[in-house]
Amino acid sequence: MSETHTTEAQAPARSPVLPRAQHDPAMEAAIRIGLLGALLLLCYRIMEPFLVPIAWGIILAVATWPGYRRLLDLLGGRPALASVAFVLIALLVLLVPVAMLSGTVAHGAEWLAQGFQSGDLQLPAPPDLSGVPLIGPDLESLWRDASTNIEGTLRSLEPQLKAMGGWLLHLATSAGMGLLHFVLAIFIAGVLLAKSDTGRRAADAIGWRLAGRRGLRFVRLAEDVVRSVSRGILGVALIQAVLAGLGMLAAGVPMAGLWALVALLLAVVQIGAFPVLLPVIIYLFYTADLSTAVLFALWSLFVGSIDNVLKPVLLGRGAAVPMPVIFIGAIGGFIAAGIIGLFVGAVILALGYELFLAWLAAVAPPGVEPGGAAVASAQKPMTGDAAIGD
Repeated sequence: MSETHTTEAQAPARSPVLPRAQHDPAMEAAIRIGLLGALLLLCYRIMEPFLVPIAWGIILAVATWPGYRRLLDLLGGRPALASVAFVLIALLVLLVPVAMLSGTVAHGAEWLAQGFQSGDLQLPAPPDLSGVPLIGPDLESLWRDASTNIEGTLRSLEPQLKAMGGWLLHLATSAGMGLLHFVLAIFIAGVLLAKSDTGRRAADAIGWRLAGRRGLRFVRLAEDVVRSVSRGILGVALIQAVLAGLGMLAAGVPMAGLWALVALLLAVVQIGAFPVLLPVIIYLFYTADLSTAVLFALWSLFVGSIDNVLKPVLLGRGAAVPMPVIFIGAIGGFIAAGIIGLFVGAVILALGYELFLAWLAAVAPPGVEPGGAAVASAQKPMTGDAAIGD
């Protein structure tokens, strides 16, 4: 008995059994979402400097894909060779005129900014502007005061001129960065065009994953909108600005590249290039010989009216995006990302607008059949590949 008692006393005490930790699905989901969000944030921060060139490269690839297909056929169906040819052609067509004008952009903007901010800007005596309707006498008086007492005139306009000087300096800086982004975007577009079949399958897969068969329809709509806006609005504006700048460069207009850049901004927001070309015409009639002024006036009429011919051709298959959408997108993109944002912002906002209308048309409100009169105005008819049913 005592031996048994001693054995039981010497036996180690058993440790208490701890309850198992309860499985918390909400906590695990929160951890997973947090890790995924952190990963996406890190990826975004790494890619942030390249987002605008990548977006513009995608837009260029979509806009020029029909031309790339013709180039591919001419080169015997070799995608790599066709992509290299596309990059070379794009660099020649887009960047040679820009390079010719970029020096005057930077020089002119820097000169005006320094003159406005320091008050050392010197102006020649004004010509006789009494024959110019409405603004001629007032403009001549202001010009005369500025040419004789530049400090007093600048002092009276000091807040406006300082703001304008800072804006012009920013414009010159963003023009240089925009040129670099253009070059990068052209190379990105060349790579995307070489892999266009893979890219189309990826876009279709994403659209199908998001919205099924309707997602394929949205993908085709996005393609039509990007191609329409980039060629019919931005392409025409770029052609007008380049032709206007080359005309001013040939006529000997000071800071021709800067005025061409302003013309580009006005053309993108659908005001047109005439507000820039008209003062230049007046300037040449007063300062240049008659033949130069007349030739530039004829050239300006051609440049200012070329959009009436090109826009109906290039916008024929695309969606009719309202001009306020283009205006807001262009100005917002320009403020956010400089010169290249002028193009990217207009296309992205137009694309979002059209996809939103298509989504509204696809989901009818209660009591209304899908495609009824209440949403018919939001549904644009589509042709070709875009006509994929729900």
